[in-house]
Amino acid sequence: MTHDQKRPPRFSKQIVDQNQSPRVKYEDVMSDDRALRIWLEHIWYRGFCFVDDVPISAEATQLLIERIAFIRNTHYGGFWDFTADLTFKDTAYTNEFLGAHTDNTYFTDPARLQLFHLLSHTEGSGGENLLIDGFAAAAQLRDEKPEHYAQLVNQRHPWHASGNEDICIQPSAMAPVFSIHPDMNIMYQIRWNNYDRAPKVNWSASEQAMWYRAARHYNEILQSRELWTKLNPGSALIFDNWRMLHGRSQFTGKRRMCGGYVNNDDYLSRLRLLKFGRKTVLDNLGNIQMKANNPYWYI
Repeated sequence: MTHDQKRPPRFSKQIVDQNQSPRVKYEDVMSDDRALRIWLEHIWYRGFCFVDDVPISAEATQLLIERIAFIRNTHYGGFWDFTADLTFKDTAYTNEFLGAHTDNTYFTDPARLQLFHLLSHTEGSGGENLLIDGFAAAAQLRDEKPEHYAQLVNQRHPWHASGNEDICIQPSAMAPVFSIHPDMNIMYQIRWNNYDRAPKVNWSASEQAMWYRAARHYNEILQSRELWTKLNPGSALIFDNWRMLHGRSQFTGKRRMCGGYVNNDDYLSRLRLLKFGRKTVLDNLGNIQMKANNPYWYI
């Protein structure tokens, strides 16, 4: 049997039925804290959510993000409003295909939430959006080959962003693909970006071979779990960047996209307080015991 024959079969693309996806309405989340909580819970439980009836403007989209918390500033700026003009030396600023990845692998603290709103797409086609549940794919990897899962937990890697002349960002410490919470022993974050992984020098040839076998296996699982959506003006997509991998098909024409990041701590603060109330949150500070309705377990 050849190496290719040993690989699992490739699956056809799954197209997300947007009517079956988690969705909320812009006016509801902007005016009602209960609707805001439902929106944030959709992101927590499903990993993503669409917001419908968003006014087709950058200003309205910025207000939507700020309904959760302040927008995180990075070397890309704060709120983005951009086209494929290579303002930054980053593949996101092109019309090329983008493979599944998480953002900010090169930050010590990657942003947790990411929101996109397509304001316009004219004179062309393509640009479908890719989503993959990285947690579900990791669970499948663990079930199929625990030793491969262990490789992506235990081998730490350097990451970097250095496309622009005045930028060379690296996290304060190397980090693995799968991060396990030290108190709860559960996965809470994925870093997967083949564009940003830097050369690793402190490992042997055999260790490299083992890690790349594990990475190839994980990549095959990811490809079998691809979900494709078509972004449209007036419908914003928000997702958990610590869990969901995203990408984009190649496109032609002119696209204008806007959006931004929200930090992990600010997102969880908003969700915990809306769901549990201030007293319960304060009463459970640092409570790592497995209990129902324990806000500390929203990590």
